[in-house]
Amino acid sequence: MDHSHLAANWADIRHRVDAACRAAGRDPAEVAILPVSKTFDPEVVRAAVALGLHRFGENKVQEIRDKSGPLADCGIAWVMIGHLQTNKAKDVARLASEVQSLDRTELAEALHRRLQLEGRSIDVLVQVKTSREESKYGLPPAELPTFLDRLRQYDTLRVRGLMTLAIHTDDPVEVRACFRQLRELRDAAIARGHDIPRLSMGMSGDFPLAIAEGATEVRIGTAIFGRRPTSDSFYWPETGH
Repeated sequence: MDHSHLAANWADIRHRVDAACRAAGRDPAEVAILPVSKTFDPEVVRAAVALGLHRFGENKVQEIRDKSGPLADCGIAWVMIGHLQTNKAKDVARLASEVQSLDRTELAEALHRRLQLEGRSIDVLVQVKTSREESKYGLPPAELPTFLDRLRQYDTLRVRGLMTLAIHTDDPVEVRACFRQLRELRDAAIARGHDIPRLSMGMSGDFPLAIAEGATEVRIGTAIFGRRPTSDSFYWPETGH
């Protein structure tokens, strides 16, 4: 299949992210792009690797498991960005380089136990729920200080920052408020002695607002890979990113 569109899409999104940084008075070097390859098959990911991309976000542990074998020669760092069940901790501990959706103590304990058995440690971001939508996952903001303190006991989990999903709305004021809250929570945690500089927030439809509020990483899927496969494709469709 022809994947030539990936190069053009990647150049375009890099240009747009850089422009959003400059508009916010920020250095483009401060903002990383995490390509989100969920629902796209290994052939598409391999084409993206050929462009120099080696870090990919996935929503499902099954997709990381299914893609990691065919792409074992690519040196990919798989990032788990979707809601994670504790019974999937074994595969994550074995295959992922990072988890951005850590949101509860039982998950931290499960990951820690499996990582100890694997003899590994990984970077993690705490997912905070800054939206009122019931469909969104994440730790309630009020519980973040206690949770961050509790995570200090798990030496296999390197806590690097926070992640959130903004409210799904066309109102930029509401979207930006979600991102601002995450930044303020991060800043307050740093003031309490936590070394958590990273803010993973913003997707294809709202990343300029996230960058304006201090995102250090934006998670981009559609703007790089195009429309997601239909339901009769090998991988199932997802929402977001």
